Order: sequence, then structure tokens, then C-alpha cells
Amino acid sequence: MDAKFMKSVIEKRKSQKADQHIPPIAGTLFGVLLLIAVLGAAFGDGKYNDAVLGAWVLIWTLLATYILFALKVASQWEKAIVLRLGKFKKLAGPGLFWIIPIVDSIPTWIDHRVMVTPFAAQKTLTKDTVPVDVDAVLFWVVWDAEKAALEVENYRAAVDWAAQTALRDIIGRMMLADILVGRSVIDKELQHVIDERTTPWGVTVQSVEIRDIVIPQDLEDAMSRQAQAERERQARVILGESEKQIAESFAEASQAYVNNPTALHLRAMNMLFEGLKEKGAMVIVPSSAVDTMNLGGLSGMISMAQNNLPKENK
Repeated sequence: MDAKFMKSVIEKRKSQKADQHIPPIAGTLFGVLLLIAVLGAAFGDGKYNDAVLGAWVLIWTLLATYILFALKVASQWEKAIVLRLGKFKKLAGPGLFWIIPIVDSIPTWIDHRVMVTPFAAQKTLTKDTVPVDVDAVLFWVVWDAEKAALEVENYRAAVDWAAQTALRDIIGRMMLADILVGRSVIDKELQHVIDERTTPWGVTVQSVEIRDIVIPQDLEDAMSRQAQAERERQARVILGESEKQIAESFAEASQAYVNNPTALHLRAMNMLFEGLKEKGAMVIVPSSAVDTMNLGGLSGMISMAQNNLPKENK
């Protein structure tokens, strides 16, 4: 990733220089002035001597060449660093501006838009010696083009390396559990650390976002089993609490029958009646319960009720 990033940065800078070296308007004016020189020489042939025609062509050619190399155009989002004989002269742009060919040079074009730089820390050990791969995205912008051009050789590559080293440093000072649950904390700390390093270069960090945290597969499986066991433990605890509440409810309800055996018998008879009134239902009752609750008479009453039930339905 690092080599690929550096290669893309270099190619982008070369393409930007090639695009900005001769803007379209300068090339157009160059062609128009050369055409004027050629047409003037053609129409003046025979009217003027060769010295005058040569001077005419030379003047227009020099003017066209000057415009070709002196006229520059910077886009709305960029500024050009103008050096005069190797010393910083000015920041030019956006828009059209002029330089003195040969004396002035433009080594760098600074982009003032928000830049997005992906970076990663691969196989970095946490504080508890667990190797992790962390991917993040950095959003930054150049706020001082002069510093970005003069204080660091390649500010894009410098920002990328500063972000990577800061991420590795923070991961090495944190436990794995804190990294997995504290992404927002890492984002803020990374932004603060990287911004401190890049401010002297005229670059400010707007935000940092952690995209992905990859841990070893064996550790991931172990953490999954641990989480499953924890959920099962919580389920058992909740079930035990439910049983405890049910038992307390039954104990509280039983207090109503402690000194009132008649009410207890009526409740038992009602429960037995509810179980036998359905067709085809069978209830097994201990013999001791028959004697204590006079279930013989109750059974007769239930049989009579069942015999009368079909007649009522008809």
C-alpha cells in the first residue's frame, strides 16, 4: 500500500505540472500571434525590404513565446508557488497571473481542497501483545500553501507517514478491548496527534475515521465463544430470578389459606372441576384427597353435569 500510494502521488504531481505548464489560453495566444507574424510577412512581401519583414516576424515570435511561457492559470482551488532566482516571491492564483520566464519558476502547485488519505497499521501489537490490522481514513487540508511548499519536501507523503506512525503508536499504548469498543476515542486522539505534527507544515487535520479492525481468526473465535457463554450465563440468571419471583408469589398467595381450610378445599374442588368438565378429560387424584375434600360427592355432581350437557347443546 505504501509504495502504491507514493507512486500515485508522484504521478499525480507530474500530471499536474504537465497540465499547468502551458495553459490552453497561452497556447491559443501563441498560435494567434504566430499566425499574425506569418500573415504580416506574407502580405508585406514586395512592399517592404527583408530587414523590416524579418523584424516584424521576430517581434511577433518573441511576443508569442513570452506569452506562452509567462502566462499561467491557476484553478479556483489551488495556488502556485512562484520562486524568483530560487527565492520565494509570491503565492499566485487562483485565476490568471504572469511570471517572468527563466527568472521565475513554479516548482509546486498547492491544492486547497479537502484531501482524503487512506492509511493502515498492519500487524501492530497492542499493549496486551495482540497483533491487529487497523485501516483508517484521514481528512486534511492545506491552510498555508507557503509552509506546505517550503517547510517539507513532499507534504502529501509526509502527512501519510505521520498518520501511520501515529496510528501505530496509539495502538501500542492501548489494550485490545479498548481498541474494539473505543473507536471514537482513537479517532479523536489520532486527529490531535497528527494535527500537532502537520501544523508546522501548513496542514490541518479535519477528522480521522477508523474503517476496520482485524484481529487473528483464532482470537476472534475464542471471543465469539466467550460472548456466547456470557449470554447463556445471563439467560440462566434471568431464569433463576423468574423462578424466585414465582415462588415468592405462590408463598404470598398461600398465606390466604393458612387459617382457612374451607377456602383451601373450595379452591381444590374448583381446580378439579375445571380439569374434569372437558369431555374426555381424566384426572388422577390421591385417595387421601378424596377423603379430605369429599370428592365422592363432587364426582357425582360432575357426572350429572356431564350427562345433562348434551341435552343443553341440543
